[in-house]
Amino acid sequence: MEHNDKLNSSDFQDEESHFKLVDIYFIFKGNWYWFLISAVICLSIGSFYIKKTPRIYTCTASILIKDNSRGVGLSETVAFGDINMFQSKSNLDNEIFIMRSAQLMKEVARRLNLDITYSIKKGIRLNELYTQTPLALRFLNSEESDAFSFDVTILSKKKFKLSNFSGNPNKTLIVDINDTIITPSRKFILIPTLYYTDDYIGSTIHIRKENLESVAQYYRNSVKIGVANQAANIIYLTLLDKSLIKAKDVINTLIAVYNEETINNKNQLAINTSQFINDRLIVIEKDLSSFESSIASYKSEKKIVDISSEIGIYVQDSREYNKEGLGLENQLGLIKYMRQYLTDPKNNSKPIPSNAGITDSNIESQISAYNNLFLERTILIENGGEKNPVIMDMNNSLQAMKQSIIQTVDNMIMSIDMKIKNNREQEDQTSRRISSMPTQQKEILSAERQQKIKEELYLYLLNKREESVLSQAMTESNARVIDPASGPNSPVAPQKQKILIMALFIGLAIPALILFLLNILNVNVRNRKDLERIITIPLLGDIPLKNKKDKEEIVVQEDKQDPISEAFRIIRTNLYFMQTKEDKSHQVVMFTSFNPAAGKTFISTNLAMSFSLTDKKVILIDLDIRKRTLSNRTNHNGKAGVTNFLSGMINSVDEIICEKEINGMLDIIHAGPVPPNPSELLHSNRLEVMIKELKKKYDYIFIDNVPSGMVADAVIVNRIADITIYVIRAGKTDRRILPELEKMYQQNRFKNLCLILNAVQNKDLRYGYGYGYGYGYNYE
Repeated sequence: MEHNDKLNSSDFQDEESHFKLVDIYFIFKGNWYWFLISAVICLSIGSFYIKKTPRIYTCTASILIKDNSRGVGLSETVAFGDINMFQSKSNLDNEIFIMRSAQLMKEVARRLNLDITYSIKKGIRLNELYTQTPLALRFLNSEESDAFSFDVTILSKKKFKLSNFSGNPNKTLIVDINDTIITPSRKFILIPTLYYTDDYIGSTIHIRKENLESVAQYYRNSVKIGVANQAANIIYLTLLDKSLIKAKDVINTLIAVYNEETINNKNQLAINTSQFINDRLIVIEKDLSSFESSIASYKSEKKIVDISSEIGIYVQDSREYNKEGLGLENQLGLIKYMRQYLTDPKNNSKPIPSNAGITDSNIESQISAYNNLFLERTILIENGGEKNPVIMDMNNSLQAMKQSIIQTVDNMIMSIDMKIKNNREQEDQTSRRISSMPTQQKEILSAERQQKIKEELYLYLLNKREESVLSQAMTESNARVIDPASGPNSPVAPQKQKILIMALFIGLAIPALILFLLNILNVNVRNRKDLERIITIPLLGDIPLKNKKDKEEIVVQEDKQDPISEAFRIIRTNLYFMQTKEDKSHQVVMFTSFNPAAGKTFISTNLAMSFSLTDKKVILIDLDIRKRTLSNRTNHNGKAGVTNFLSGMINSVDEIICEKEINGMLDIIHAGPVPPNPSELLHSNRLEVMIKELKKKYDYIFIDNVPSGMVADAVIVNRIADITIYVIRAGKTDRRILPELEKMYQQNRFKNLCLILNAVQNKDLRYGYGYGYGYGYNYE
């Protein structure tokens, strides 16, 4: 049994998952035309973009950055390589950064005139001419920061028309070939090139002058420099541009400018280095001559002897005294800390630290004896208590020993103080001896030291001067071109296939997203699945949405095979299943809804008509005595009805029955005049009397009632009903009220409550049923 339960639960989950996929399929299938329209529009936009966007070409070059540190040759940096001055070793990252500099790209833009572009329109695309332009612009007075544009229409071999000036679009000029064109801010000439042919007559060329720095910055960002092989210092330069020839020129010119700047910088450094060395050699040579002459004359005049060895002895003694003094100071600090520890009352219950670095063996032995006795005393206290006479004797011994140690420490402090004093006197005496050296000897040593420094520097600069001259003669560039700029003749953008695929994807995604959002944001009931997910109330069936062109209220006819008629037959069959031959208590069927316009009257009328076609005696009662929708649609013309009987104006039920009024087959009782007290009138016992009489004459009694969510009439009348059919209109009823309806069902507020879903659209009806209508006929 448990196995079957699990199996059924699993089957139900699989069915739910299947229906979710089917739901999505039918939602999209029912709106296929939106996908088609969106896809066509997006593909059209993509095609227009492809035709409008200029072709983009790619160009790539590879170069080797030389690393001078790995070679054996000399460079301009060898001059000060030993002293680490002006070191400029080629480094891959540094050279890439230099190649990306704005200064180099600005020079490239200046040489190639990248700030001036020539374009011609072919179809809807503007193609750049670059070197194949029939006209060239030459400025007589212009700044690199100028920016303007205009169109040139070639009227004939010798005449042009200038128009669409930036800043003055209404101005036009007719000029001859090679004429000087003067505008308020600049002068220029249009010069024919080798490409100036008759084919361009009648064509319009768009000429644009941009700020040179802006153009340089654009190409600086556009040129991509990457490392191909860092071990070999190889880099790639890649550029995407509208003109393949321009892309090649930009990359090749950038490499050339980089090499030129490198050589110029190296030569300038070598020249400056040589000049600096020559200047310093002249100054040092004069200083050497001066030092040598002054030392010789000074020694001859003063008759000075060499006392360097004696000075060395005194210096060594001074160091020994200094070292000994530091040791004594350390011992003094340590012994004072020990005395402070011994005299501190807080430490009376603690042993004395031993092996603390004190060099006096007497003190260490006294401390060791004290600690041994202290430990014995501690053990005895744990075993016998502090009142033991032995322990008291030990306390006296410990006190005496500590006083002895303190006295010994005081003697040692006095001894160390005396040693420190003697040491300082010896050190001062040695210092005075060193100070008493002849002042002349100090001056000679200083002069000889300066002389030696000058000699070494003089020889070093002579060597570097020769190396600098050699380096200047061997200057070479940092970069060697491996592959010059080149690229395929076919454009890399726009990529037609990818753009069209993306356009198709967007075209399909837009309606899909919109439909998804509409379904997510739609809080109305759409199909029976929306009901089954939330409530457990029995669902008799759903009615397809009636065609707006069909004005007939009675759509159920004999032998009619349309979807709505089939839907009412299914509901009729489901109502049959709710009763048996032995139990005919389900005679009175009441129709209500949560809000107006749910279609109660339409469903009650057609369902009653469907039952009457099976040779059942059926009567339809309009108990909506407030609005009287059924009576108004059947043109009651003031006929007597329910309110007349309930108020006692008519005592016979037969007098208010209109036989075969609807389509000649269905009896009806109209609502009658609108009473002033509808709720009180419906509470009358005469309502039960009327229903009791009707049950004797009819197999089924259908009651068209008011919405239960608006007034209390539906709840009042429900006492006479056997079955309550709650009509929910798809697309109108809010799903958020379904829990309230489920609560009514659980509380049995309506007898035998069941549902009919009305006005279901075809696409929702199909995946709502799962099998749909259309068996034996064309559903569409």
